[in-house]
Amino acid sequence: MKKLIVLSLLILAILANAQSQNPSNQYFSGEVPDKANKEFQFLGFFINQGVASNMYAQSDFLKGQVVGRLFGSNTTNTSSSKVSRYAEQRFLPFFIYKPNLFDGKAILRASFEIDWTWGDVAYGVGGNLGSAISADQVNIQTQNIELELIPFAGWYINLGLQRMFDSPYNPYRTVFDKMTTTGYRLAYFGTDGVGVTVRREWDYSSLKAGMFKLYENAVEQNDDVTLYELIGEKSVSRAWKIGASAYYVSDRAQGKGGVSILGQGFNSLLASYNGVYKFSYGDVPYKSDVVWLGTFFGRNTEHWIDPWMVTGFFNANIGAADTLTNKAVSKTQWTKAHDILGFAANLRLSYRYGQTLNDHASIDVLYSSGDDNGISDGKYSGVITGNQWGSPGAIFISSGSYILLPHGNVVNRFMHAVCDISNMGYGLTAITANLSRSFVPHKIDAKIGGAFALSNVQPKGGGSIMGTEVNGKVAYNIGPFMSLELHGAYLMLGDFYDSKQSSYSSSVNGNSDTRPVNPWTAFLVFKWLMF
Repeated sequence: MKKLIVLSLLILAILANAQSQNPSNQYFSGEVPDKANKEFQFLGFFINQGVASNMYAQSDFLKGQVVGRLFGSNTTNTSSSKVSRYAEQRFLPFFIYKPNLFDGKAILRASFEIDWTWGDVAYGVGGNLGSAISADQVNIQTQNIELELIPFAGWYINLGLQRMFDSPYNPYRTVFDKMTTTGYRLAYFGTDGVGVTVRREWDYSSLKAGMFKLYENAVEQNDDVTLYELIGEKSVSRAWKIGASAYYVSDRAQGKGGVSILGQGFNSLLASYNGVYKFSYGDVPYKSDVVWLGTFFGRNTEHWIDPWMVTGFFNANIGAADTLTNKAVSKTQWTKAHDILGFAANLRLSYRYGQTLNDHASIDVLYSSGDDNGISDGKYSGVITGNQWGSPGAIFISSGSYILLPHGNVVNRFMHAVCDISNMGYGLTAITANLSRSFVPHKIDAKIGGAFALSNVQPKGGGSIMGTEVNGKVAYNIGPFMSLELHGAYLMLGDFYDSKQSSYSSSVNGNSDTRPVNPWTAFLVFKWLMF
């Protein structure tokens, strides 16, 4: 009996030792917590697309990234014989840290951008590049590094490099599509900026105040560009919401700073690059103050209550620019140069006729004031947007147009006939219409669309018709937030492009003696939003 007990104990010891050496036991029983650690989260957006188009940049310097107005100073043009064929890729990783130590009241968010055209360069330094053979490019770009603090229920403080959107909603707690169809639809400010915002949210209303430093020049001098904002929204019924806002930009940088060698502001090369109005002050120093006062509304903005959705806005920019008439005079003595008073209005209607959000028809109308004589009369009556200071600083990408107006499917090339709603100061009347259908619900979607635009002021030698666009899309949803899409668009240019040189702005059609060739594009794109 004693030998049997000893043998049994020996067998149990051997089995226990073997069990302790079993990796499955080690990793799947003792060391993995009962539930995942939610302090750290990862999100990512991957897009890969193959493009064919007759649009291209003539400058070798701009092959890596082209932003701005088609036929503008970014050297973009169209061709009847040349076809651009390329593949491009972008990955946007988002990292979110929400420590349990602060019980969800402190959140750190970081997002980056890594993109390139396939096969461009290797073993170098620079954004939007880095996939030639051997790769090894230093190319990561910082989008956001921001901290969100929640000191009390309903209060949110965002600090650091963050989304600078002209919408009343929190960009980190709202789907992006809603940001592009509410408020001012990113037509005035749609980019990233460094600053602080304070948001207060109630059950049926919200209010946000913010300050952004667009450019910091010499820290001991008043030579910066600063943006202040106040925007709020209130629900007035189950379906309807109304809002109002005030924005103010103080520009004392005199064109310094901004994007690379282009600079920023009223008198910079960035203006003609982005397709906004350029105040031709030459090398005369200037300062400017611009205020935007506006209102916006929305009905059934998420298309959930009933089939009808309506959104719209009206926004006026008011201000002045002052110059030094004699550079030898002290820079504290300024002369009033030009008054600024322009406005834009938008109305969008959508009808959902089917069971999914992709079963809908929409019509979108945009109007912006123009100026027929520039600043020769001492005033500018066109629109001012964030594209005066950033590239891009505003992105009106939700109309459904692809070439005539901006579209959001982009990696390295963001170039459109009307890149800014000011239309180089000429003003704009644009209408787009789209019909979407989900042939297999949540699986196969398609859409056809069209766009038409008039310039409210005719350029010298040109007419008012900017063009007519037709476009279409077919999408196959492979799985949750993963899709394969085929897009195409063709733009028939109007007599606006008969102009060879504007009377007060940059060239309308790239200094060409003839009207440019009609632009077209087609692309196959794979998307995956991962989380």
